[in-house]
Amino acid sequence: MNEVAVEITGIRKQFPSVLAVNDIDLTVERGEILAFLGPNGAGKTTTLDMVLGLSHPTSGNIRVCGTTPHEAIKAGKVSALLQTGGLIADITVGETVDYIASTFPKPTMGRRTLELAGITDLADRKVKACSGGEQQRLKFALALLPDPEVLILDEPTVGMDVTARRGFWDRMQAEATVGRTVIFATHYLEEAEQFARRVVFISEGSIVADGPTDQIRDLTGAREVRVRANNPEAVMAALRERFPSQRVEIAGSSVATVSTESDNVARFLLAMDGVSALEISHPSLEDSFIRLTKDRKVS
Repeated sequence: MNEVAVEITGIRKQFPSVLAVNDIDLTVERGEILAFLGPNGAGKTTTLDMVLGLSHPTSGNIRVCGTTPHEAIKAGKVSALLQTGGLIADITVGETVDYIASTFPKPTMGRRTLELAGITDLADRKVKACSGGEQQRLKFALALLPDPEVLILDEPTVGMDVTARRGFWDRMQAEATVGRTVIFATHYLEEAEQFARRVVFISEGSIVADGPTDQIRDLTGAREVRVRANNPEAVMAALRERFPSQRVEIAGSSVATVSTESDNVARFLLAMDGVSALEISHPSLEDSFIRLTKDRKVS
């Protein structure tokens, strides 16, 4: 039986004018990489704040590593990389790690976290001379200091270039392999699709989907239909007229739409002149999310 890292049971968070989180149940096992996704105002940040003990649920219960969020933070069992909070500009990267490490009541991983974050070569550089992506990796190094069992990451790769982002997620995979649990929120849905082992969609304070990425993409029953067209604009116009509720996109000579009527769309397209190379595939995670949240708002 797998060990539970985070257990959320029936939590609600009521603010004076809005119910931000509405009866969420979620269990995250040790070593999982979980993407916690939702549009702005969906309740994901409020939920993560409660997991970190930064706020308390109006009702319900949260356990992190078998204890309360507050006790888990105090014991160094959970750590976070958040968008809030700054760095001291006039000291070096290495001094930053040393200073923050000195505030912990027990020994930490120290400067070894610079190696794990891929910034050992920046140890003697002033923080103010670091790029946004390098500062983000420094924040990640600081989050690793207590050697936490659970990492909470809010938009962790903001400011990183493609190479740095790839290196970051390779590190996350390695951390999960040794049993560290990673829960992250991101607007880069392609990152969630590539690197998360499990995806949770939240909308209007409630979970609307939870499962492995492939399973989530299949939930809507939709497929992406893509063709090459001699006149993409004419094909797009015809699709919008015949299937008005569907989103249609053009990329060069390629025209694509996501539909629960993929067979009908395919037959319609194949009957048109100047259309070739038809492909039917799973929709992207972004398309699935749009459809799932749209269906919820309509219902």
